[in-house]
Amino acid sequence: MAVSVLVVEDEKNIQELLQLYLEKEGYAVTVASDGGQGLAKFHAIHPDLVLLDVMMPVMDGWSVCKAIRAESQTPVIMLTAKGETDDKVAGLKAGADDYITKPFEMQEVLARIEAVLRRSDRGGNETAPRRLTFDKLTIDMDAFELTVNGKKVDTPPKEMELLFYLASSPNRVYTRNQLLDEVWGFDYFGDSRTVDVHVKRLREKLEGVSDQWCLKTVWGVGYKFEVQ
Repeated sequence: MAVSVLVVEDEKNIQELLQLYLEKEGYAVTVASDGGQGLAKFHAIHPDLVLLDVMMPVMDGWSVCKAIRAESQTPVIMLTAKGETDDKVAGLKAGADDYITKPFEMQEVLARIEAVLRRSDRGGNETAPRRLTFDKLTIDMDAFELTVNGKKVDTPPKEMELLFYLASSPNRVYTRNQLLDEVWGFDYFGDSRTVDVHVKRLREKLEGVSDQWCLKTVWGVGYKFEVQ
């Protein structure tokens, strides 16, 4: 079955360009011309990925993204003519998985779609494990639930994705830049300290739970999920 993409874009020429190229690549494309229509079509078709413009009538892209995130972890890539840091921050806070600034090359759009789908396992990899279990710890990415010492712990999506990524390759060391690229999935606009912040928050949830594993800092390199 073809991967379904919902394109929410009010500029007709960009909407048609995206639809043309994506269908040529084998995607099943649905289009919407404003935020309200986009959210309605999201509920109707449950797409595998959303390409979402920021500045639109009825509802802006940030509001649509927040509404999607309130009920779903469907990947969202935001499109905008603005490149300022504040706009990128707003998109990320709304829950976007990636961010592309107009004007863009279609090859970049296709590459970013493939990368986001790969990270979310919607690109056709049905066998990848989505649930990891360790002593007193379960990371369930299908349900987006973190269970620590038998109790479910509220955890933001990016913290879940970071922990899952590290724990999927126990004892392997990742640099901050590798983690930004693989978990956040775009050229980060600030510095790599965002990884440090997320690791700190995870440690607050996981501190002292088990002596069989830990989130370990490898000084001068990055982080690893160490298993005894």
